[in-house]
Amino acid sequence: MRAIIPVAGVGSRLRPHTFTLPKVLLNVAGKPILGHILDKIIGEGIHEGTIVVGHMSDMIKEYVSQVYPSFRADYVEQDERLGLGHAIYLSRNTMNDDPVLIILGDTIFDVDLGPVLRQQYSSLGVKMVDDPRRFGVAETRDGSIVRLVEKPERPVSNLAVVGLYYIRNPRLLVSCLSALVEKDIRTKGEYQLTDALQMMIDRGEVMKTFLVEGWYDCGKPETLLSTNRALLEKKSTPRKVEGVVVIDPVYIAPSAKLVNCVIGPYTSIGEQASISDSIVRNSIIGEDATVRKVLLDNSIVGSGAAVQGNYKRVNVGDSSEIDFN
Repeated sequence: MRAIIPVAGVGSRLRPHTFTLPKVLLNVAGKPILGHILDKIIGEGIHEGTIVVGHMSDMIKEYVSQVYPSFRADYVEQDERLGLGHAIYLSRNTMNDDPVLIILGDTIFDVDLGPVLRQQYSSLGVKMVDDPRRFGVAETRDGSIVRLVEKPERPVSNLAVVGLYYIRNPRLLVSCLSALVEKDIRTKGEYQLTDALQMMIDRGEVMKTFLVEGWYDCGKPETLLSTNRALLEKKSTPRKVEGVVVIDPVYIAPSAKLVNCVIGPYTSIGEQASISDSIVRNSIIGEDATVRKVLLDNSIVGSGAAVQGNYKRVNVGDSSEIDFN
């Protein structure tokens, strides 16, 4: 089985961090987003994949080759961002008759894929959401999908398609994607994977759903931080450091340097980061970052960045007001 992981997006909603780093290499709970994805699929027995790259592709290739040398990766360049369907279409020459698992590169998931990969039908990962208008939505009947709609204005279902697609018949998928591109069939200006999947259903492909409760979005700063929090709740990696208060759950890299500070809860500290005289909570601190004399909450500090403040000492009488701004 082959995984297909589209990671060509520029991550505009995560700027300024994605000016210098591909979105999938942003750190969350101690490792890059792509690392979480590869750990999961390798653990499920998938050891080869197609990674669709674009923005700063050399950094992605270097990371995979250094950290996952046994993973057999093919790379496909997506020079134009023409939609998810287009990204998968560009991967067509790396597919054969074996099933494929498509995984969006800005999503971390926690689900047992074993039963899904053993079944005889194509199947899409879904999650019940309150507002499905920013997702593809699946309408089902008698346990099978009958209709897929991309980001509907008036949803008739709350089953959001969350970025996991198990495709038993990749030849048919490629045929449907080719039809979209050749006939220039676009939805909202892009070639949509949901349109190709709907075409597969219309041609007789049976497509089921499977629930994904552990689904973590990493597409915006606030969702990156909430994903960091959720993953740390599952697995904390604290360190005892003299003169430092550590409030679990946290991830503190072995080479991070901490002096006279309070770390946590829900905080990830990268390799070679230096934090002193500070309180840091609900935050992600990148590699080689420096933090001094500040209180950080719900913050992301990029690799090599420096944040420094000043403490103030006051002697304030009754009925007084001080504004430091």
